[in-house]
Amino acid sequence: MTDSRAARAVAAAREVAASLGLDAADAVVLHESNKYAVRLRPCDVLARVAPVEEQVSRFELDVAGKLAAAGAPVAEPRVPHVFERDGFTVTLWIYYEPAAPEVAPAEYAAALESLHAGMRGLDVDTPRFTDRVAEALAIVADRDVSPGLPEADRTVLVEALDLGRSIAARGNEQVLHGEPHPGNLLATAEGPRFIDFETCCRGPVEFDLAHAPGAVADHYRGVDRGLLRECRIVMLAMITAWRWDPADRFPDGMRFAAEQLALLKAELRR
Repeated sequence: MTDSRAARAVAAAREVAASLGLDAADAVVLHESNKYAVRLRPCDVLARVAPVEEQVSRFELDVAGKLAAAGAPVAEPRVPHVFERDGFTVTLWIYYEPAAPEVAPAEYAAALESLHAGMRGLDVDTPRFTDRVAEALAIVADRDVSPGLPEADRTVLVEALDLGRSIAARGNEQVLHGEPHPGNLLATAEGPRFIDFETCCRGPVEFDLAHAPGAVADHYRGVDRGLLRECRIVMLAMITAWRWDPADRFPDGMRFAAEQLALLKAELRR
């Protein structure tokens, strides 16, 4: 996003907070990609600001609200409404002060198991993980969409993403977070809390575990190790492919893509 758009996004968050009587004299951007996470002070609210055309905020609020009500380890909405300002959607969440730089693997696994248990009771309409794989495949399989992608790397990505079909054939699917990587897990004084539910999909729990640090799976009960490895290959291929999307706004995306592709190739050599 441009600096002018960033300023508009922050202004939209402050305006929404002010309309609710919340003091948002100060705003600090905590995360920026295609969306913004903005800490508003002194009311200490976290505003999530997204382009209105993405239309994911209502779904995310609905999922997080239901999971919070079920006692799952999630960040809770401060206000259960979606606001629109200046081309953005704005949602307001409880701000959690970080209690540690990261979550230990055993605690991470316990939180993810608890999240999955809560998600098994969710009544929400979600895509299958294979839909997300297909979106990634459409980017790297089309040379007009990703003209700068080296052909050898394109072949690697297409073949890796094709593993999604064999994973889907195994069944055992449930509602998943979709991307429960460390950036979407807060270490708070109240324990780990997951955020960012716009990526929810249906698939095997190993697909979620593939996004977590490797040691987390050692503490998660009943993991299918072969399936986990296949899911990790698909996950690495997906997040590499998305960086080649012309609309992608991930910071320093090409460098990140190169890092993930190197990890993918290392995984394939094992």
